[in-house]
Amino acid sequence: MRNFVAGAACVGLLAAAVDPREEAFIGTRRNYWAFQKVERPAVPAVGGVWSKTPIDAFVLEAMQAKKLTPSGVASKRTLIRRVTMDLTGLPPTQSEVDAFLKDTSAKAYEKLVDRLIASPAYGERWALKWLDVVRYADTNGYELDAERPQAWRYRDYVIQSFNAGKPYDRFLREQLAGDELYPGDHQALIATGFLRAAPRHVVGGNTDEEMNRQEVLLEMTLSVSNTFLGLTVGCARCHNHKFDPITQADHYRLQAVLASSKLDEPYIATKEERLRYDDLAMKHAAREKPIKDAIAEIEKPTRARLQDAKKKLLTPEHRAVLEIGKDKRTPAQDVLFKEAQKQIGLSWDEVVNALPADLKAKRAGLRRQLHELDYEEPEKPAMAFAVINAEKAPVTHILKIGDHRHKLDPVEPGFLSVLGGIEAPKTPQGRRAALANWMADPAHPLTARVMANRIWQFRMGSGIVPTPNDFGQLGGRPSNRKLLDWLTAEFVSSGWNVKAMDKLIVTSAVYRQSAAIDAAKAAIDNDNRFYWRMNTRRLEGEAIRDSVLQASGQLNAKQFGAPVKTPLEPEIYDIIFTEGEPDNLWPLPKDKTETYRKSLYLLNKRTVRLPMLTNFDQPDAINSCPVRPVSTHALQALSLLNSPFMHEQAVAMAARVSAACKDVDCRVKAAYSAALQRGPSAVELKMAREFLSAKKMPLEDFTKALVNRHEFVYIP
Repeated sequence: MRNFVAGAACVGLLAAAVDPREEAFIGTRRNYWAFQKVERPAVPAVGGVWSKTPIDAFVLEAMQAKKLTPSGVASKRTLIRRVTMDLTGLPPTQSEVDAFLKDTSAKAYEKLVDRLIASPAYGERWALKWLDVVRYADTNGYELDAERPQAWRYRDYVIQSFNAGKPYDRFLREQLAGDELYPGDHQALIATGFLRAAPRHVVGGNTDEEMNRQEVLLEMTLSVSNTFLGLTVGCARCHNHKFDPITQADHYRLQAVLASSKLDEPYIATKEERLRYDDLAMKHAAREKPIKDAIAEIEKPTRARLQDAKKKLLTPEHRAVLEIGKDKRTPAQDVLFKEAQKQIGLSWDEVVNALPADLKAKRAGLRRQLHELDYEEPEKPAMAFAVINAEKAPVTHILKIGDHRHKLDPVEPGFLSVLGGIEAPKTPQGRRAALANWMADPAHPLTARVMANRIWQFRMGSGIVPTPNDFGQLGGRPSNRKLLDWLTAEFVSSGWNVKAMDKLIVTSAVYRQSAAIDAAKAAIDNDNRFYWRMNTRRLEGEAIRDSVLQASGQLNAKQFGAPVKTPLEPEIYDIIFTEGEPDNLWPLPKDKTETYRKSLYLLNKRTVRLPMLTNFDQPDAINSCPVRPVSTHALQALSLLNSPFMHEQAVAMAARVSAACKDVDCRVKAAYSAALQRGPSAVELKMAREFLSAKKMPLEDFTKALVNRHEFVYIP
């Protein structure tokens, strides 16, 4: 493999001379393992008949050094549940389990893996992981938390990219510089939504635009460094990094690369589509106008009365200026006029609360008519929630303690000094393309390592480096450096093929182990850092919800499109911030089956979290989440037992099994099949008979109990 500087030169970049002061700071810290080039290690000559892939030899060698031995092979029933839930986020169907159990060929498991990786759900499963890391949400965050109407196209782009087996280096390049590297490619333009996925402070009124811009650039810098480099470059915003060889100048050099960009929503719809929308929008507005006019007519007398009362409270000067025409006012009078208008302004609730009861009811009816018309509002022409080049890039300065008001030395755009001090173009055009090519170079010591570790973590439950966003000094050390470097080299040589790496991992003997606990082995390696058994993993809240919908027969497998709102508990609805009327803040789709879409397609609002997903550790999309925490608390049981969603789905599941069976035993077996893809044991069947027949408990209570089982919510 080429050395790193040669690899950088291959993309037309030059190594800059590193400032002696920065060189003194970096010093020997550049010898840290994560900054060393990847060398493919030889596969250890261990494993024998146990090994199925080179992965197994590396893992077994590390086990033997700790006097550990592998666990036995998991049963076929466990394997199909494990790999299906792992690769698709859903359990297998009963027919899929039966077919796999009957297939005694040597290639049965490999065929199963190939089918799952080819499934449309594979990309959805990967998207859940990726969107956690990049902090994707459908809203801006902060107090207004306004929706981003077409940001969902980035979510769909991610799903489609993983399903298509897009090489990771291309995936990276598109997200950093799709507009520059692939002009005219709408999907590559949409991909730059990565740089805008983080929260953004958007508020009305007087704001400091330079501060706002600095916040945007900071979020971009964090996203790029955390996601692709696995480094906490953000820690160098105010000073040189306390632990890693990243200078404060490095932080602002990287920021200078991104400073040549501007946020944009260019149309990707055709001219004909836009004209068609304009025509439909005019017709829709014409249907709304009579209703809006009727509301205004109802409010008119009350508004006049309230404003007259407020005018009487104005000073004589403010009251007088309201009678002066705009073209006749002096600058001083303009100030008075604005102050007067603010003082006599009326909020919607002032007007509504002052209306007589009969008019208030009539107005509410008209508002309901407007909300019904909202369902017929034409869909806006397609736009990309994207980043494009600015015509001129501002000068970037190092900022004292990160404050935009205290500028220090200017810096040129560039990359990390510890990796060669590579410079980027000084013109606005080409900076992000240079960054993308630098990161995607096969010789880069971090890019492929970071992604190889993410793939391993996603499939095995823990990363070889346990801190996937931090390969620095404060991050965890690799439990098996040789395995990580071999996986990295293999990843690059495969053409940056994520699907190939997934198949390699899930077909390994390591992955196929039983998850059973062995006390003697646990005493040596309680955290299973050496993978002597498979990790049992709880499904994410989204996957639990989706699995419940599948068990009830109500899962809507429709893919892609604008995010869907699903019913909210009243107490959650009440916390939605609004400056307008709160009577239609969360409109539900007319087609109720849309609310049964996979959780990935539900509206992800940063400040309004669905209780079931929040209780099962859904991240807030404020900070990057490379590894979801797995908490255990009472609210989880309450969500699965008492929530309106779970009650509704338990009733639907009961109706499903009742339609298929008449007697109790048949219904019990059908329910077990729908939830767990197996029949009940003799003890379980006896307990179910007693519960349903002797105690005469409702069938929906039984179905709800099934989807509350440990077996249902954990990947075995």
